Amino acid sequence: MIYLDNNATTQVAPEVLNEMLPFWRDHFANPSSPYTFARRSALAVARAREQVAEELGAEPAQVTFTSGGSESINSAFYAATHLQPERKQVVISTVEHAATLACADRLEQAGYRVVRVPVDSTGQLDRDLYNQALTADTALVSLMAANNETGVRFPIEELAAAAEDKGILFHCDATQMLGKESFRVDVPGISWVSISAHKLHGPKGVGASIVRQPDMKAALIVGGDQEHSRRAGTENVAGIVGFGAAISLIPAALPVMNEQIRNLRDYFEREIQEKLPAARIIGMESPRLPNTSFFCIPGIPSEILIARLDMAGVCCSAGSACASGATEPSHVLRAMKIPDEIAIGAVRISLSRYTKDAEVQSCVAALVAATNQGA
Repeated sequence: MIYLDNNATTQVAPEVLNEMLPFWRDHFANPSSPYTFARRSALAVARAREQVAEELGAEPAQVTFTSGGSESINSAFYAATHLQPERKQVVISTVEHAATLACADRLEQAGYRVVRVPVDSTGQLDRDLYNQALTADTALVSLMAANNETGVRFPIEELAAAAEDKGILFHCDATQMLGKESFRVDVPGISWVSISAHKLHGPKGVGASIVRQPDMKAALIVGGDQEHSRRAGTENVAGIVGFGAAISLIPAALPVMNEQIRNLRDYFEREIQEKLPAARIIGMESPRLPNTSFFCIPGIPSEILIARLDMAGVCCSAGSACASGATEPSHVLRAMKIPDEIAIGAVRISLSRYTKDAEVQSCVAALVAATNQGA
């Protein structure tokens, strides 16, 4: 089995699993309990909070653990709108993650104005329209640091600064960015950052919301005082420990990702361009994550290509795992104005720091064979 769908989820690193095991087996107490046996769990959560904060340039009190990126995104929208009820506009891009799109849609149904800033054919935001969208009525700007399908990166520092100049709160979905490129939250203008453990060789079911102003409390989930009263519910101690362990591996992993894995991704793209001249690589004109290649094979629907690759032992996808099973072309490709006849053949491969040269070579061979079978 060759696993090349790491933007959907990653394998848990062995070091991470080793850190988690004791908190499933031995140290199972509720960290909020008052007795000595629970102290180990409480200390483990505190240590993980410090690990996340240190890697991201935050303070521990700014870190709220959640169930994952989607909850963190929902929390930012909820807080921004409830803390500023007089502001009735939000700004997003047309290529955001499904969680952001759904939050914006729900607000729109509640009477908010949603400005969906378009991108160009390279995946970059229309900066003029973005700046025009920033008004005194804007409660929140929510933009991703890097796209989960194309890997295209937005200039978050510049976009956040523009929002700050207008006194607007800014949320960054950094779920795909973390662990692949250097990223810190101590950037002027950023109010919230959403991240998820399972994208960086941590466990599923745990994420974090980094709140730059800890006094901004508007809890999406209520019913307890956990997480500084910003998120009720008994903490997922083993998951949080795993998140901390995974994030502590990032400094050693980044050089591998940005040299070895980037070179491997570039090799893959050179090979398919040579062997499949009709293939179109999406977003390659823009700064991209080093592990991601999103390409289209005209004339062959992606579900056929992915099924054939699966039969050859290669795991990949047509884009976001949140849209798996969809027969319509990706909303990201439509936003980039890729014609439907090309977009229906979209396939994404996403590498990890564990990906081997031989696996990518086998993927190229399998893709060429799958394409040559025709539609």
